[in-house]
Amino acid sequence: MDYKDYYKILGVEKGASETEIKSAYRKLAKQYHPDKNLGDKKAEEKFKEINEAYEVLGDASKRTKYDRLGAQWNRYQQYGGDPGGFDWSQWTANRGGTYTYSGDLNDIFGSGAGFSDFFQQIFGMSGQGATPRGRASSSLARDAEHEVGITLEESLHGTTRILSKGSRKLEVKIPKGAKNGTKVRFAGEGVDGGNLLLVVKLAEHPKFKLREEGPDLEVDVSVDLYTAVLGGETPVPTLDGKDVKLTIPPESSSGQLIRLRGKGLPKLRETDERGDLYVRLSVHVPKNITEQEKILFEQLAKMRNK
Repeated sequence: MDYKDYYKILGVEKGASETEIKSAYRKLAKQYHPDKNLGDKKAEEKFKEINEAYEVLGDASKRTKYDRLGAQWNRYQQYGGDPGGFDWSQWTANRGGTYTYSGDLNDIFGSGAGFSDFFQQIFGMSGQGATPRGRASSSLARDAEHEVGITLEESLHGTTRILSKGSRKLEVKIPKGAKNGTKVRFAGEGVDGGNLLLVVKLAEHPKFKLREEGPDLEVDVSVDLYTAVLGGETPVPTLDGKDVKLTIPPESSSGQLIRLRGKGLPKLRETDERGDLYVRLSVHVPKNITEQEKILFEQLAKMRNK
């Protein structure tokens, strides 16, 4: 088992003050937080490592024990000791400690709980055995985060997810209008009585995409050259599953946006109101034109160039 240098992980000196440690932790946690690095496993591992380091250095009793271990480890190395032969048994923990982790539920509630072997050996696991000296048991409660993917249709109508926690099943209701970053709180289902926070991530849709963060949507619709020039109507798909007729103004151009009010996603906590659907026109030029059509286009070009 390797020794972990928590001071190096947080980028602080061994004599750093409590304020310096907290400041370094907050800066790094913000940089590597899973919400800002969706799908980045390296950032997620770094975030876990940062939390582990702060769990130790941010707690006076843990830091004292860790500093004693560090001093002994350094002496052992200075005398040429084999890293694999260090006696870790004297540092075995009384199975206390806590963690904050954003990831898979199996990691949160399963064996290991996201802590390294080093931490578990020295400080133990959350919720097992005695409470760390000098800290009330209520301080063990921590919120845990878990990402939940949903479709745009599920955001439109609301949905549920069934999550497993040991032998129990948790039914989670995702509200209408949930968007990227929306957090659904599941009270008491986190770590040691803390909350489980489900962070919503919207899946990409084959037709529709979010405008900025929503609730407005955008869809591409192809129109022929004649409708774009002369005006007319064209069918537009909606998230509800039904096409609507869109009036195309004369002299419309490719890339032009036309707004359909109330055809976007529901507004979170205001589900009677919906965002808008922006239709982006894509004007396509006719192919395989006949000789007569070519003559007419040439005549039109001559008229426009007069």
